[in-house]
Amino acid sequence: MQGVIKSYDPGTGDGVVVCDTGDFAEFDLAVNALEGSVFRMLRQGQRVNFFVDEDGRATGLGLGSEVDMGTPEH
Repeated sequence: MQGVIKSYDPGTGDGVVVCDTGDFAEFDLAVNALEGSVFRMLRQGQRVNFFVDEDGRATGLGLGSEVDMGTPEH
């Protein structure tokens, strides 16, 4: 899935990702969401790829791509 970081607290690791497609569902970040990823922290509005774990939390964050999302070119 692809989405945008809605919020992120680097102190606690808590955050929310909003899915860019469909119903714009929101997913809380899993405790291990950044483990093994290129990210050390996140910023609001950052595009990411992610998976949803069995608890319904966003995990496995990776770099999002505007090209993959079909965003119009400038």
